[in-house]
Amino acid sequence: MGKRIMVRLCLVVFVMFFLNGSLFVYGFCLQNTYARKNYTSLNGEWQYIIDPYETGFYNYRREQRYPTDPEAYWNSDVARDKSQRIEFGYSTKNTLKVPGDWNSQNPIFLYYEGSIWYRKSFDYSKKAEKNTVYLHFGAVNYRADVFLNGVMLGTHLGGFTSFGYYLPDSLLKAKDNTLTVRVDNKRLADEIPTINTDWWNYGGITRDVALIELPKNHIQDYKLYTEGNAIKGFVKLAENKASNQVAIEIPELSARLSVKANSDSLVFNIPVKKLTKWSPELPKLYTVKISAQTDTLTDKIGFKTIETQGKNLLLNGKPLFMRGICIHEEIAEERRRAHSKADAFKLLKMAKDMNCNMVRLAHYPHNEWMLKVADSLGLIVWSEIPVYWTIQFGSNTVYNKAETQLKEMISRDKNRVSIAIWSVGNETPRTEERLTFMKKLAQTAKKLDSTRLISAACEVHFLPEKPNTFMIDDPLGQYLDVVSVNEYLGWYWGIPTDCRDKNFEIKYDKPFFISEMGAEAKEGFYGDTLTRWSEDYQAWFYKEQLKMLDKIGKQWVGISPWLMTDFSSPKRNHPVFQAGWNNKGLISSSGKKKKAYEELKNFYHQKSIKK
Repeated sequence: MGKRIMVRLCLVVFVMFFLNGSLFVYGFCLQNTYARKNYTSLNGEWQYIIDPYETGFYNYRREQRYPTDPEAYWNSDVARDKSQRIEFGYSTKNTLKVPGDWNSQNPIFLYYEGSIWYRKSFDYSKKAEKNTVYLHFGAVNYRADVFLNGVMLGTHLGGFTSFGYYLPDSLLKAKDNTLTVRVDNKRLADEIPTINTDWWNYGGITRDVALIELPKNHIQDYKLYTEGNAIKGFVKLAENKASNQVAIEIPELSARLSVKANSDSLVFNIPVKKLTKWSPELPKLYTVKISAQTDTLTDKIGFKTIETQGKNLLLNGKPLFMRGICIHEEIAEERRRAHSKADAFKLLKMAKDMNCNMVRLAHYPHNEWMLKVADSLGLIVWSEIPVYWTIQFGSNTVYNKAETQLKEMISRDKNRVSIAIWSVGNETPRTEERLTFMKKLAQTAKKLDSTRLISAACEVHFLPEKPNTFMIDDPLGQYLDVVSVNEYLGWYWGIPTDCRDKNFEIKYDKPFFISEMGAEAKEGFYGDTLTRWSEDYQAWFYKEQLKMLDKIGKQWVGISPWLMTDFSSPKRNHPVFQAGWNNKGLISSSGKKKKAYEELKNFYHQKSIKK
């Protein structure tokens, strides 16, 4: 009988370990992590084990290892005595920098897709006994299985959104804590994104890791926005108590309001006078102070309105033309994932120098610094989830993964004033399954944040009877605020002069945006305008495209060409003109401006003075 009870107990532990790791997850995106008072970085050198056969997670029968299995890579790699067999080990000779992708840190990892185990040892003493400690990850690509001191905290899917766990006092020690993360970046058919993408699959703990110590009833979440002559929003504390009280203060506006609990969230409405609204020309940010009984937090928040009226796009009630550019989260010169504040300034300053007032962050949520810096520089942002090309639109499981990433993106960045558009996908096929899938995402995004616009990068098509007409009639358009399409006339079909006799037939009485167009050019390769891959061809392409688009009229509210800089992609395999790079950038991987750069910069200058 005792043996039977023990077996049952082990089974319960196993199930809780692997299936109920979410006991530790805080289940929301902790707002404004960098501004938290007691923020302890766990960045730096982490030891690693490369595990392509996933030996540390599964036994030889492909069964998940039990929690205390001595061969599990989340447990100690030190033998308890000389008779114990241990077939793995972490070494100071094998380290990876966090944050960072593994592909750029060691040549053996350039194309690696699979599992790598990360391990970090640390000491931690709480500032106050009653405080709560959270373990925060900015992002891990793609799957993260997280263990602290041999206990599984949980699993997170999605390579571009934040997540974390609370750490009970019984688990977090003052000395010799061991944090282990299995990172798996394998491309899978039932994930978001799926197998087929056109960017480098950077694996690793790609963004910051930190311990954040907070009062037990801390400020968990909040949102501020403007409506009419008021600033509205909510504050949510960790514990829902009738005694909860929060003060919101904006010193520059002489605005202060105390709110008492009446629901799960504390909702507020602050009348204001002479509010300076944020814009690309004047990126005004206000210091906002939120105080609870035991917690205080400050943020830099701007206020704007973005809306549509028929075919018009209005920023703060005035017509807006978005002079955009697409950007990947990559530092091309170093062929690595961007992650820092300095990286964000580098990328976004390049966009500003091009006379842009807008950036499309392709094709996934970028790190927090990109949004904070965009706020300060005055760049409007299109932020997108990686619903891309060929995902399984008929799968409810896949839909739930996409919706989770959408919620995590909006939750983290809802206070960043630069964001004007939430995008639910890029270049998805026109099928009924896809329409249902994308419609639900668009409706969910609008429910989560009615203060922003919703879009998606769709595709154009032609009717046999109208060969010279771009048909803008994707059924998804009825659920979008801004109708957007990618079109590559002159590159993937035809030549640039074909732009001269083309026109657009737009089904929807909504603002129309060109989310992509572009042509490849190898930096330093020249010829006449008809020579493919040359800088001359790319410049000619831009001349003809911009002339064509400028004839659309006032319904055309902007463009984000593909793209600012060349970027890495295993899909691009021409040995001379690509060699693993998508070379549609206006700036090369070595940082040099191509001839087409000036074409777009000058066009944007003219657009800026015609307002």
